[in-house]
Amino acid sequence: MVLMHIHPVDLAIVIAYLLGVTALGLHFRRGQQDARDYFLGGRSAPWWALAFSIVATETSTLTIIGTPAIAYSGNMTFLQLVFGYIVGRILITIIFLPGYFRGEYLTAYALIEKRFGSRMRAVAGVTFLATRTLAEGVRVSAIALVVSVALGTSERLAVFIVIALTVLYTFEGGMKAVIWTDVAQFLLYLTGSLLTLGLLLHRIPGGWAEVSQVAAVSGNKLQVLDFSWNLATKYTFWSGVIGGAFLTMASHGTDQTIVQRLLAARNQKDSRRALLASGFIVLFQFTIFLLVGVALFVFAQHTPLLAAGERTDRILPLFLIREMPTGLAGLLLASILAVAMSNASGSLNSLAASSVMDLAALRGGSTHPDNFLKLSRRMTLVWGAVLIVLGLVKWGPVLEAGLTVASLPFGSLLGLFLLGTFDVRANSRGSLAGMFAGLATVLLVFRYTKIAFTWYVLIGACVTFVVGAAVSRVIPERRAAA
Repeated sequence: MVLMHIHPVDLAIVIAYLLGVTALGLHFRRGQQDARDYFLGGRSAPWWALAFSIVATETSTLTIIGTPAIAYSGNMTFLQLVFGYIVGRILITIIFLPGYFRGEYLTAYALIEKRFGSRMRAVAGVTFLATRTLAEGVRVSAIALVVSVALGTSERLAVFIVIALTVLYTFEGGMKAVIWTDVAQFLLYLTGSLLTLGLLLHRIPGGWAEVSQVAAVSGNKLQVLDFSWNLATKYTFWSGVIGGAFLTMASHGTDQTIVQRLLAARNQKDSRRALLASGFIVLFQFTIFLLVGVALFVFAQHTPLLAAGERTDRILPLFLIREMPTGLAGLLLASILAVAMSNASGSLNSLAASSVMDLAALRGGSTHPDNFLKLSRRMTLVWGAVLIVLGLVKWGPVLEAGLTVASLPFGSLLGLFLLGTFDVRANSRGSLAGMFAGLATVLLVFRYTKIAFTWYVLIGACVTFVVGAAVSRVIPERRAAA
């Protein structure tokens, strides 16, 4: 593997970005009085900023480099999953959002405590912490792919520098820093992606006409829809719309990382606007990412980029370093790092929030927000160290690895929320049994079948709901949870 080093001007742009966004985040330390300010930004952000923040949070470095790689080696059928993302958002505004705004909640799992008691809140919190930590570990490892290609540094150094700077501004600025740095980083990486697509079309002889012609004779790489019914196929219309909807209901309706942004809105109406708008923004950006992958495939027919046996995840970073003009390459590399920092900062803040607020029930402590500001900052440091360690693990093809890891426990978490929403007879014993059954079922499906990961959340949620409802009726509690 040949390491490529960027021009000093591009390196200066990357360094200036890293320092600039860190300084922006540090600016928001002022005015923090308690954990509510630290975790929800004082509920002062406009809905459009929250929409950008939601998109930036669910978009990671592995998305930026992994999505083009999927289209480069396959086609654009991944976009069907994004259709499900929009359906899932609509369902969240109907099913979950009203409940979140009936109380003064700092985490998603406070709603679970109201329905099933403090023990189940802690269980839900632990499930989130495990899920988010593993998924974020995959995302952080993608940083090393970009930086090692660009700078020739070791993966350890790359992960440490980026996460350390992210921890610094998240530690100081809290959620307000996360939201507004997300806005800046979203605009930067989306602009970078559009510029990349434009340059590719300019550099390919014949432009778009050549892309469409080569794509047609190379396995129909512009194909979006696949109506076949095969549970082993990852991206079909059915697995995309149905599986994608359930995945989004779990990731955006029960995962603290996104729910924290919904709770940070000024009111329920703004929260709904932010969530629905983010769905159409995601559809647009994934279309761009996939078109970049198709264009890279066509470009590589004229100018080879990957060596034999080299990972397709490296295709975009290699193009940026080898083919981008000086200055623009630095801007685009900075945009990829922006995604990494945006995603990591949101995860750090939500991991700290859940650790402090949701697990307080396990140790029998007070959950009053005023008591937790210092502890919240300490937990941000702890989770930063954990992410650095996990970022050094080799996870395989980064985008699908991240989605698979997240999908394994998400179903049981979604099933818990659905059980609490739709089954008035459900109790904490039944819900706990349902969660274990749902997780065990998905792990067995993952290990012993060829069913695609896009179905995991649906399977886990259904098993959790059915088992939870049945056990609740067989083993009723002596008294209802407080």
